[in-house]
Amino acid sequence: MREDCYDKFQKDGFLIIENFLSDDEVTRLKNAGIELSQNVPSEEQKIIFDTTQTPQNQHKYFLESGDKIRYFYEKDALNSKGELVVDPDIALNKVGHNLHWLHPVFKSISFGRKVQNLCQNLKLEDPVILQSMYIYKNPGIGSEVTPHQDATFLFTEPNSLIGLWFPLDDATLENGCLWFIPGSHENGVHRRYIRNSEENSDELLIYDRPPVIYPSSAFIPFQTKKGSCVVIHGNVVHKSDPNKSSKSRHAYTFHIMDVSSKYSPENWLQSPNGFPLIYED
Repeated sequence: MREDCYDKFQKDGFLIIENFLSDDEVTRLKNAGIELSQNVPSEEQKIIFDTTQTPQNQHKYFLESGDKIRYFYEKDALNSKGELVVDPDIALNKVGHNLHWLHPVFKSISFGRKVQNLCQNLKLEDPVILQSMYIYKNPGIGSEVTPHQDATFLFTEPNSLIGLWFPLDDATLENGCLWFIPGSHENGVHRRYIRNSEENSDELLIYDRPPVIYPSSAFIPFQTKKGSCVVIHGNVVHKSDPNKSSKSRHAYTFHIMDVSSKYSPENWLQSPNGFPLIYED
């Protein structure tokens, strides 16, 4: 990565690197994601993940997923009884949050030489992977992701949080590409998503303040080719629209931080065994 690319990342809060993954790597990742959706263990709970109504806040299944592979459904995939009402192939919202360590295909990419070199170019001294997700954004059912900062969910001090987002299909306006507010990473973390200290509450996870209303005119869409790597500063505000098209918008993503930063014990996601180092052989 050229120095001017690093400067652009520092200026905008995100960077798009085209052709980061080979066609073979894209195929392997997407096939692995499809295989996960076709082989959901029968004993798994059917929990909806939704960024608008946030039903996941009430479930230990979500809270305790930091060191596991767990499955989360689209809100329109289940009825009030938790029964599937759509084809299982398009029912999942995402699978997370320890794919990078527990699944060989995702592990090989997450700790591969390309990612190691990228982390060095981003001037990370000793990065670790905090969590990972396979996001389906399936045609006709893939829900929106409301405007947010990743550091709301994965707070670090000092801030060193970076997301790496790999589209495995071309991400377009029609199927739900990412929208950013360039430069918004300069304004700090606007709110936190934390573990609820009130033991008797039904809400295991809470926000510490109301959502910020961002002007829609500030967002700019960025359509990205499959195999790209989108580098996302932890503080930059971004979102994605629902997929109303007939084409999928699969993506693999994971978040990293430098071990010199402190990972907040209040963060929703905690890993009992710590976080694995990227540079370690």
